[in-house]
Amino acid sequence: MTTQLLGFADLNYNVVYAQMGRGKAERITAQAMANLAETLSRLSMDMCLYLNQQFSFVSFPAELTTGSSIMPHKKNPDVFELIRSHCNRIKALPNEISMMTTNLPSGYHRDLQLLKEHLFPAFQTLKDCLAMAQLMLENIQVQENIMANEKYKYAFSVEAVNELVLQGVPFRDAYKQVGLTIEAGNFEHGAAVNHVHEGSIGNLCNDQVNRMMQEVLNGFGFEQTENAIAALLQNK
Repeated sequence: MTTQLLGFADLNYNVVYAQMGRGKAERITAQAMANLAETLSRLSMDMCLYLNQQFSFVSFPAELTTGSSIMPHKKNPDVFELIRSHCNRIKALPNEISMMTTNLPSGYHRDLQLLKEHLFPAFQTLKDCLAMAQLMLENIQVQENIMANEKYKYAFSVEAVNELVLQGVPFRDAYKQVGLTIEAGNFEHGAAVNHVHEGSIGNLCNDQVNRMMQEVLNGFGFEQTENAIAALLQNK
């Protein structure tokens, strides 16, 4: 009945095998959560960095940021800072579980009950982080025409090299020619980007990315997994 309620394909018939799975199952689950937390943590770091006035790539409404205690101009990304910290703590879970099961002999030991102490609350923490990240991204304001700023003009040096290569100039010579122009302070180039290969800035393939994500969700039975997690939390 437990096997059916949790949506497993079959049960573990050998009791020793089942006992030796303790710690492994928790660690694998924690690793999956840590992978997702890694992405959220990195996204949060990017948002914290690019929100500050030295970059100003993005901004958020006042109600989703906080002010500084002494600097009136600041908009602190507290939500992303907290997501980053919560996710970094989740990233430590696989190692914590691994250390708790180190050198345990076969069989059941009371050490194993502590595996759930931090693992189960992490499910809700990760879901909360996802919900907050979604809220923030739904309200993100992206600064347009960033690359028109003079300080970013050298980012187009590759475009200049590619144009020369397309005209028949060997890459090595084109590279050197553009480099010498930059060193002399004479580099000028338009802000147009001509990259159109798959995944490039001119061809993001967002529809294909979305399709692949949907295939993953459908293939792994996302709804069934959610139900299994809910059942585990209810009966912990």
